[in-house]
Amino acid sequence: MKDKVVIITGASSGIGKALALEYATRGAHVVMAARNEERLHQAAEEVSASGVKVLAVVTDVSAEADCKNLINKSIEEFGGIDVLINNAGISMRALFADTDLDVIRQLMGINFWGMVYCTKYALPHLLETKGSVVGISSIAGYKGLPGRTGYSASKFAMHGFLETLKIENMKKGLHVLIACPGFTASNIRNTALNEKGMVQGESPRDEGKMMSAEEVARHIANAIAKRKDRLTLTFQGKLTVILNKFFPKFMDKQVYNHMAKEPDSPIK
Repeated sequence: MKDKVVIITGASSGIGKALALEYATRGAHVVMAARNEERLHQAAEEVSASGVKVLAVVTDVSAEADCKNLINKSIEEFGGIDVLINNAGISMRALFADTDLDVIRQLMGINFWGMVYCTKYALPHLLETKGSVVGISSIAGYKGLPGRTGYSASKFAMHGFLETLKIENMKKGLHVLIACPGFTASNIRNTALNEKGMVQGESPRDEGKMMSAEEVARHIANAIAKRKDRLTLTFQGKLTVILNKFFPKFMDKQVYNHMAKEPDSPIK
C-alpha cells in the first residue's frame, strides 16, 4: 500500500479511525472524512504523526454535494484513488411500530445513500487504478435484527448494491468487498437512535468483550490486499450467517431471544 490513496468515511472514531491508522502504518496516503470537524481533525493529527500524508475533509455522506466534494478534493490532492472504504454509519434501537419514519430515512441516508454517493463519484477513478470499493456492513445485512429495522434494511440494501456493482465491473478489474465485522467495540451503539431519532447515549452491550476496532481494521485491510469478496468476523457472526442459510426459522427464534436479553430491550 506504499503511496496508495485510501479514502475512509466515518473516520473520526471507531473502525474508521482504526482503518486510517492501519493504512498509515502501511505507508498509504489517507483521506479521512467525517461530520464532526473537531473530532475529525484530532483523529487526522494522530494519523499524520505516522509520517504519511493525510487529508481531512468534513463530510456529511447523506449530502450528495459533500460526497462529490470529498472525491474532488482527494483527486486534487493526490491525483487518484486506490481504495474507497464506505464506513460511515449509524444504528437504531426501537420497534418499527414505535419508530418515526424520519429515523428510517436518516439511517438510509447515511448507511446506504452515503455509500452510493461516494461510490458514484469515486468509481471512474477506481476503474483507472483497478482499485477497491469496500462497504463496512454488518451481520444485520444477512439476518434481520429485531429493534433495528432501519439498520438491517440499510445493510441489506448495501449488500445488493455492492454485489451488483461487482458483477457489472467484473471484467474491468474493480475489486468489491463486503465486510461484516460482527459486534465490535466502537461507538455505533452509543450513537444509535431511539424511536424519536434521539441519540441513545449508552451501549446496551459489554463493549469490553468484543473484538477491538484495531483488530477489525487489520482484518479488513488484509482482506482488501487479498481482494476478497466477503469478510465476516467473529465466531458468532460466521455461525449466524451459516445457520441462517440452512435454518432460517430456527434463527428467527434465536435472534429474537438474543436481542430480547439486552438491557432495556424494546423486544418483549
